[in-house]
Amino acid sequence: MSICVSSYAQSLISGKVSNENNSGLSGATVMVSKDSTGSILSYGISNGEGNFKIKLSSELDSLYLKISYLGYKSWSKVIQNTDQELEVQLSPSSEELKEVLVRSKEIEQRGDTLNYSVSAFTDQKDRVIADVLKKMPGIEVMPGGQIKYQGELIEKYYIEGLDLLEGRYSLANNNIAAKDVSQVQILENHQPIKMLDSLVFSERASLNIKLKKEVTVSGNAELGSGFSPLLWKVKATPMLFTKKNQAIVTYQANNTGSDASREIRDFSIEDFGREEFNISKSDWLSVRQLAEPPFTQERWLDNNVHLGSVNYLIRLKKEVDLKANISYLNDAQQQIGNTQTRFFTPTDTIDLLENTTNDLFMNTLQSKFTLERNTNDNYLKNELEINGFWDSQRGQIMTENDEVQQQLSNPFTAIRNKLRFLKPVGKQLVTFRSNTGFTEANQSLEVSPGQFENSLNSGQAFDAIQQTIQTTTFFTDNTVGFTKQMKGITVSPEVGISVKNQFLGSQLRFLDTDGVEILGRDFQNDLDFLSSRFYVTSKFTYKRNNWNVRLTTPVNFRSFDIEDESLNESQSLSRLTFEPNLYIRNKISAFWETSVSANLSNDFGDLQRLYYGFILNNYRNLQRYNSPLPENFSQNYSWRLRFRNPLKSLFASLSYSFSRTKRNLLYSNEIDQNAASIFEAIEQDNFSNSHRLNVKASKYFRNINTTFSIGSNYSISNREQILNSNLADVENQTIGFNFDVESEITDWLSSSYMGNFNYLQTRFKDRDFDEIRTQLHELDLFFYVADNQYFSLDTEYYFNNISEENRNNYFLNFNYQYTFEEIGIDLNASWNNVLNTDEFIRVSNTDFSYVQSTYLLRPSQILVSLKFLF
Repeated sequence: MSICVSSYAQSLISGKVSNENNSGLSGATVMVSKDSTGSILSYGISNGEGNFKIKLSSELDSLYLKISYLGYKSWSKVIQNTDQELEVQLSPSSEELKEVLVRSKEIEQRGDTLNYSVSAFTDQKDRVIADVLKKMPGIEVMPGGQIKYQGELIEKYYIEGLDLLEGRYSLANNNIAAKDVSQVQILENHQPIKMLDSLVFSERASLNIKLKKEVTVSGNAELGSGFSPLLWKVKATPMLFTKKNQAIVTYQANNTGSDASREIRDFSIEDFGREEFNISKSDWLSVRQLAEPPFTQERWLDNNVHLGSVNYLIRLKKEVDLKANISYLNDAQQQIGNTQTRFFTPTDTIDLLENTTNDLFMNTLQSKFTLERNTNDNYLKNELEINGFWDSQRGQIMTENDEVQQQLSNPFTAIRNKLRFLKPVGKQLVTFRSNTGFTEANQSLEVSPGQFENSLNSGQAFDAIQQTIQTTTFFTDNTVGFTKQMKGITVSPEVGISVKNQFLGSQLRFLDTDGVEILGRDFQNDLDFLSSRFYVTSKFTYKRNNWNVRLTTPVNFRSFDIEDESLNESQSLSRLTFEPNLYIRNKISAFWETSVSANLSNDFGDLQRLYYGFILNNYRNLQRYNSPLPENFSQNYSWRLRFRNPLKSLFASLSYSFSRTKRNLLYSNEIDQNAASIFEAIEQDNFSNSHRLNVKASKYFRNINTTFSIGSNYSISNREQILNSNLADVENQTIGFNFDVESEITDWLSSSYMGNFNYLQTRFKDRDFDEIRTQLHELDLFFYVADNQYFSLDTEYYFNNISEENRNNYFLNFNYQYTFEEIGIDLNASWNNVLNTDEFIRVSNTDFSYVQSTYLLRPSQILVSLKFLF
């Protein structure tokens, strides 16, 4: 028998990094490798005095040592693998530090780009790229589909550098196969406009999907059925990705609770000024809704949905792209449950029980056509959007004294064109931007029997009441300016004018056996609202070494003219406002970064916050804003500290924000004994304050294939409220904790855990409401019984401390999947809601009420499906 013993030399390399003045440099990156091209063996960061220590064990005789610091020339040297102490002096660099390469098995950093290896985070169950993104430290996929990096929403979602989906990136995230992707790239401080890349810095990050093949033709399809009741699911999504063409086409239909509309939600971050006009659908009227449960929609959504979407990009010539994004959605949903509300007034407590059944019908057509040229010497982007909504709702409410029927028709159409153009003229860039659009809504709500008989009909009952609303909005915003760099500072002055013209027509009618009676002028509106803004804005940006500073100084002259001839009401207002915005960021070291921001802003309200005649918003809410134009002046301050170490797969952030708002209006609620509410605005100066603190951290542990994420938030806000003619201070305090674990424990077992803990306390006029505490826990276990099959156990637990019954809700799902590897087909069988939990109780509160909502869940169901990958 022979015994062989080998040992590696263990060395301690220490020293000090200083600048040209012999002052220690804090945060210098010290890396040790085999040679100049080899992977990193060990590394360290200099402390506040510039000192560092690195311990490593290696059999090598010599090592390559490299020291880097932003704004200084890198220093490198081949050293002996022995204990030693070094004194290193760095010289200032006349150029920006272009690239620092930090590499590990999972994450590679090249300058401002982080490359996540998809294979390093993928296990047997993962099918689409969204499954893998959730495991990557520093990246979050929110329940609604939005993606965050270091706690901030990403700005762009690219596929091979092309922005095919224009913000609707869930469609790609939920369909691109993980096996087709080599890397997920995070582009930190990404400036999407190439002409501005060296002139105007960006603090936002974008995401890019790197595919394994230059030409990728792929897709997926699914066909499933189950019971009970009869379940069905159909999906087909072919995809094409080449250098000059990209396409994602999908058809989806199901009644299993899978919300297909999530795949076409637009998460675009607007970039056109601080007062971006949009064409989002505005709902003036509604049937009384139930509060949706906070967990997976497949457990509670009763739907019958069809979705078709076509998304195509073609590169016409070098860096000129034409895009078309068209989607049609048809969905029928049902909600069944009840709501128990307790209203707290300064003198009384009022209880209301509503048993609710709602049928919601959605028909939506959305389209966007984009022409974009993005080169180093020219930028043009034109977007044309045309949207149509033909929605309706039907609701039934049973109270202790009445049965209320509600019928809503809610169509909405919109069109908008956005243009942005940059072109060099002489030594500056000339900019032109335009945003023009039109929207129209014709809504009708019918409620039977009639409500508010004391206020509307001298206490006499009547058969039904109908509220009709017609609104139109035309807006245009046009800006011209230039961008020029002078002595290291980029100056971007611009001048612009915007106009918005809105019209509101409304009538409230009695519907009775004797016919239709239109109520008096107090219940009608014939309102024109014209607002305009002339503005001059100067933006100054400064970028040097590890400092970024941006100061924006907009001066606005605003004018408002409001007139309702039928009510003989009118008002005009002109205001000159100065709304500066300051942002400062400092890259403390290779891993640490901090930023502060401060801004002043003015908000003057719009048509939905100023009308003189009452409007019946829902069956128990009668509302008007018979008041001066709202004027809100806000001060906002924030601070953020970030840490990210790609080599250690560790990311963390801490942020604090404070805002203070002065308002000229207080809002008054009058609640009668039937819990019907009359809402009005009263002219009276008041203030509100809000503090918010957030902390978040995530780390990937290579040795146990596990990603841990932890976060916490705290907020406190206070404001004044008038309730039944009494002025009261309202304070809300919330505390939240969350914890996530994604782990591949062994070759045959992986797990996923998510826990949320929330605390809410409301104080109203020196009265403390009972605190609300909730918990949500999800634990998924995956057992890999063979290379081509696994079964999973999904558990979920929800707790609240307020409900008198059913404080605890438990859910259990079983799932089995077998893969026919030769033909690329997954056979999936799932048994959902094994425990047959039939309802969910949720508790929340408003400024002056407790609300307990009970929602009827989907029953225990079995679904078998075939999934095809091609």
